[in-house]
Amino acid sequence: MELILKEDVIGLGFKNDIVNVKSGYGRNYLIPQGKAVIASPSAKKILAENLKQQAHKLAALKAAAEEKAAALEGVALTIAAKVSATGQLYGSVTNMTVAEELAKLGKEVDRKIIVLKDIKKVGDYVAVVRFHKEVSAEVPVKVVAEGAPVEEVAAPAVEEAPAQEAEAPVAE
Repeated sequence: MELILKEDVIGLGFKNDIVNVKSGYGRNYLIPQGKAVIASPSAKKILAENLKQQAHKLAALKAAAEEKAAALEGVALTIAAKVSATGQLYGSVTNMTVAEELAKLGKEVDRKIIVLKDIKKVGDYVAVVRFHKEVSAEVPVKVVAEGAPVEEVAAPAVEEAPAQEAEAPVAE
């Protein structure tokens, strides 16, 4: 069944996209909820005319999305989580967790536009933030054990201290 989306549907498409879905999904969910209309030839002509008239508005929306994506450029997240001895997380890191971490950095992002598989192990991952159908930003996400960052920071400080003491007697 071919439909024209009237609003963004997560996992399916964006507003004004023409998509193919199973008949039951279209008939029983998308059309009654007002999220889509049947893509008849007349509806396609109306869509084309509306898109032509709204081209400058769409360009402004895309520019705003690119601005938001540029604000996320260079942002890297480190998420501390409780971990078992085998490296498995107790629970998981989801798009909601990533949205909360971005909010702590002052970057307000809706959790629904973050594409990320549930993370269940310690390691490096990439979260994709889709601001517009043509604009997305990739945010590196590093998942570490809760106690690990403290140990990593303490180790270099201990190594530097003996080196300074060794230099002091030589200077005398």
